[in-house]
Amino acid sequence: MFGRRNGAAAAQAAPLPPFVQPAQASYPVHQEPMARMRVEVPKPGQPVEAPAKSEDYFRTKSMIFGALIEAIDLAQLARLDAESAREEIRDIVSEIIGLKNIVLSINEQEELLDDIGNDVLGYGPLEPLLMRDDITDIMVNGANRAFIEVGGKIQLTGVRFRDNQQLMNICQRIVSQVGRRVDEASPICDARLPDGSRVNIIAPPLALDGPILTIRKFRKDKLTLDQLVGFGAISPEGARVLQIIGRVRCNVVISGGTGSGKTTLLNCLTAFIDHDERIVTCEDAAELQLQQAHVVRLETRPPNMEGSGQITMRDLVKNCLRMRPERIIVGEVRGAEAFDLLQAMNTGHDGSMGTLHANSPREALSRLESMITMGGFTLPSRTLREMICGSIDVIVQATRLRDGSRRITHITEVLGMEGDVIITQDLFLYDILGEDANGKIVGHHRSTGIGRPKFWERARYYGEEQALAMALDAAAKTLERDQ
Repeated sequence: MFGRRNGAAAAQAAPLPPFVQPAQASYPVHQEPMARMRVEVPKPGQPVEAPAKSEDYFRTKSMIFGALIEAIDLAQLARLDAESAREEIRDIVSEIIGLKNIVLSINEQEELLDDIGNDVLGYGPLEPLLMRDDITDIMVNGANRAFIEVGGKIQLTGVRFRDNQQLMNICQRIVSQVGRRVDEASPICDARLPDGSRVNIIAPPLALDGPILTIRKFRKDKLTLDQLVGFGAISPEGARVLQIIGRVRCNVVISGGTGSGKTTLLNCLTAFIDHDERIVTCEDAAELQLQQAHVVRLETRPPNMEGSGQITMRDLVKNCLRMRPERIIVGEVRGAEAFDLLQAMNTGHDGSMGTLHANSPREALSRLESMITMGGFTLPSRTLREMICGSIDVIVQATRLRDGSRRITHITEVLGMEGDVIITQDLFLYDILGEDANGKIVGHHRSTGIGRPKFWERARYYGEEQALAMALDAAAKTLERDQ
């Protein structure tokens, strides 16, 4: 055994919680409360029940956890790989359970061993939720309330933490992995998990009821456009047009609200970038999952404790122009970096992409103009709009509907200017027809009948005009059949 302290014997002498009785008792030792503590992890698609583990369970776990910390040498533990360390912890916890004469069934003991192993080596009570691939968001509101989003609907779980300090320790463990910190001096932090899942933490004193942890989970199996077609997010013809847009190096902005699937859609579009292109990505928290071989990933950096050393998104975008990129991909455009991205799109970096928050393609154009203006640029409004028209080719609008489903509602071209107004042209739209007996939105994607989009010549240059014509013809025939 590694790093065992002599104080392990002291763990045996530590006082037991009042509900734990010696094994020699002539009657069952609190079997009923311990049996109630078990919470089954639901299968994907099943609702999550709210009942939490019993207070008896948490008292037992807290007592065993305290004895474990006294019995192990954390410095020795840090030298072991994760699997070996977990096995050693399980062995020591099993000994502590025996020393304290705590009677548990095999299933109860296994659950307790897993929980304590997760507390020491992983993310504690979050581990079962992180393992589920059907969860898209995990929202922890203090130690005693955790919610998840499954199938577009938010549900309360039975997950809880020992106290706010345990939750804060897990938050600090997450952010330290990417070289960031969260404490009273810096209570807001964006970070990511090793799998790319995005994390936001806001800690006391800003959060009044304990640390607030929000995790936007990524699927282990990356979604493709074909899967989006299967989910009904886009029609087959629309997916083929999006594939061509990504292939022929159109400059694309993906617009949508929170949780509408912008990053997922951006990942899908980047799958059609040629593997011999040099791609530079700029993100606040690195979450894009590009499959190409030549990808350079850049990430912003917050200021240090002295308030210096901050690297903003604009710094990254300006720097990546010196890195000989062929495509620049900005995870999310939030501020003045919009100006640098538009300049990059208009100066030889065709095929650049980015996402932003907006409710429609028209609002996305207004948002770009507003972000540039708020960045301190004093260019005339007409000049900004001409820059937008000369830079952006296509806007793809993603929307999360009221039933929780996600749809691509617009594929829109930016044509040019008429006077001071930007002219756009919709290629595909999503029409809502109503809802079924289960409350699910019923609708369909339709072509607007445009047979020759503005990027036709670009498609011809890349040898994709025939595929584009076939996709648009198929969409037009579907439209005629539906009418």
